[in-house]
Amino acid sequence: MTKEDRDRAQARADKAAKAAQDARSGKAERDATAKAVLDNMAKLKALRLAREAAEPQRAPATRAAKKPSAGTKRPAEKSVALSEWLASQQNGGRRT
Repeated sequence: MTKEDRDRAQARADKAAKAAQDARSGKAERDATAKAVLDNMAKLKALRLAREAAEPQRAPATRAAKKPSAGTKRPAEKSVALSEWLASQQNGGRRT
């Protein structure tokens, strides 16, 4: 084995060791970031629950029934087949 071969092998080993070290430090950093996010979420949830407990109870708001718009389908109507719809459009003067 020549000196050049040994140098290449050493460089490969150093590169692999550096990559492994970077992976370990990157994982630790990701874990720390994830833990910080989870801790912040828990703190915010506790604050929200405390705020909601301090507020007086409100009656649930009732929503007014919405009128169906003219462009929406009604469930009771039967849908028209595409071929029938195309035929009616063509008969009505539309060309597509």
